[in-house]
Amino acid sequence: MRNCIRLVFICLLFWALPSLAQQGVKNSEVKRPTWWKEAVVYQLYPRSFKDSDGDGVGDLKGIISKLDYLESLGISAVWLNPIFSSPNDDNGYDISDYRNIMQEFGTMQDFDELLAGLHKRKIKLVLDMVLNHSSDEHNWFKQAKTSRTSPYRNYYHWWPEEKGTPTPRYSFFDVNSDAWKYEPNTKSYYLHYFSQKQPDLNWENEKLRNEIYDMMKFWLDKGIDGLRMDAFQYVSKDTTWKKYPEGYEKNIIKYYGMGPNLHSYLKEMNQKVISRYDVMTVAEGAGSTLADAHDLVDADRKELNMAYHFEVMDIGNDIKGYKLTDLKKTFTKWDDAFADQGWLAIFLANHDVPRMVSKFGNDEPEFRSYASKLLTTLIMTMRGTPFYYNGDELGMSNVKFNDISGYRDIATINAYKSAEVKGEDMQVFMEKQKRFSRDNARTPFQWDASANAGFTTGQPWISVNPNYQKVNVAIEENDPNSELSYFKQIVTLRKSSPVLIYGDYKVYDIENPDVYCYTRTEEKAEVLVLLNFSTKNLTYPIDSSINVSKAKMMLNNYAGNSFTSKNSVQLKPWQALIFKLN
Repeated sequence: MRNCIRLVFICLLFWALPSLAQQGVKNSEVKRPTWWKEAVVYQLYPRSFKDSDGDGVGDLKGIISKLDYLESLGISAVWLNPIFSSPNDDNGYDISDYRNIMQEFGTMQDFDELLAGLHKRKIKLVLDMVLNHSSDEHNWFKQAKTSRTSPYRNYYHWWPEEKGTPTPRYSFFDVNSDAWKYEPNTKSYYLHYFSQKQPDLNWENEKLRNEIYDMMKFWLDKGIDGLRMDAFQYVSKDTTWKKYPEGYEKNIIKYYGMGPNLHSYLKEMNQKVISRYDVMTVAEGAGSTLADAHDLVDADRKELNMAYHFEVMDIGNDIKGYKLTDLKKTFTKWDDAFADQGWLAIFLANHDVPRMVSKFGNDEPEFRSYASKLLTTLIMTMRGTPFYYNGDELGMSNVKFNDISGYRDIATINAYKSAEVKGEDMQVFMEKQKRFSRDNARTPFQWDASANAGFTTGQPWISVNPNYQKVNVAIEENDPNSELSYFKQIVTLRKSSPVLIYGDYKVYDIENPDVYCYTRTEEKAEVLVLLNFSTKNLTYPIDSSINVSKAKMMLNNYAGNSFTSKNSVQLKPWQALIFKLN
């Protein structure tokens, strides 16, 4: 009998070993050190960062003049929004020449100097690759519309008029939301998911794909360190052009994202380009399911290496605000799903959304600074690579223009025209833009209290936020309690604390409507994070399973605080606390 039991045990052990080994592979994959997991990425919007020549538009020389500032932040990498030649219908996301620099931004010599200057300061450079569409002023499109037999015709998606009206497709930026634009010269319609001046590229065409791969190699051979793939989940189209059900645009990722050939394109791109360089590759978007996201970035897929999902950004898009529980559950869901495989980007803001302190925090004068620091704490203490938007380290907030004339964003302007045509309440529309317009994040960087916040000596392309005299680098650099000083402290803390990069995440009290409480654990290191997302003074009881007997304060966005003898903590409005537990 004893021998039988032993035999059964051995059989069970051999049966379990493959799955245990596989689990070990998964865990080791997530915790395997790489520079892009350990990086703090600073997104820099070139048009609004620093103008060097007085034309009111930020440029590469302006960035070069502020390289010491970037170094002082402690960041690991800079992600630049598109700097390529463009007529700027969509602020550079409509590219007319992928191998040249936008005239307003400077020259290729300026770019080379910028890259060398960043590398000298041990800062890596990530470029924005806009590969779903080009500008209608790109030579490919100019040639494509000359004739149906043009060698560039198949670089884009066309529908000949003799086939009748094209199958409806939704456009994000078109006034009429129509993604088909009639082109009279060849009596055809071309597809544009975004602006009419952004025709979609036809990735079905191998020649186009190879042109793009060669272009990517051009920049990688210059020495750039990463690629952020703009709108890449849309590149593969269902070219049968079947009709989608009514209302499909309300779930657009399901119908537009993760098309039938997307993964074959990515594997091809990885094999021909990405695998030959030590670079960060970021997928903007992550499909409509967790499985989609894993398919993009799991190491064994050999496609990309980091998912930049938007589910968090879908929270709070109602004028009434958002529930903290929704934010906590979303962060927790994605962390749980990526605990063993894959890797995520962590962010609360970018160039396409409002300022984080205005959307997720509180930009009233008495709370703005604390709320800004709290949100910075959240980003810097989650598992994943933090992507941090320029100006947020100062606590920059929404500009809140009162009139449509203040806005420059094509999405806002066309939405305004559409709302007028539909007879919407324009006052309500404008209030929404104060909360959600992309231009809120695109106002000039606030360097000092001089004219135009020190951004330009000319007329800025978009107005400066009026609060620049109180919120700017010059003031905050000399204030140890400023948002800027806090940002530098927490970047240093994260980079020196493996537990904040690779440590396991565990949330507590997830239904609490005011406080976000979680731990990060890596081997013997354990950190507790407490975030009060409210304007109230609170006494928060620490879960009894958390050992706080040896707790040591690591960072606090207020002065002072400690645990009481009853394992509770007093939290001030928008207070953020980080404790080392052992």
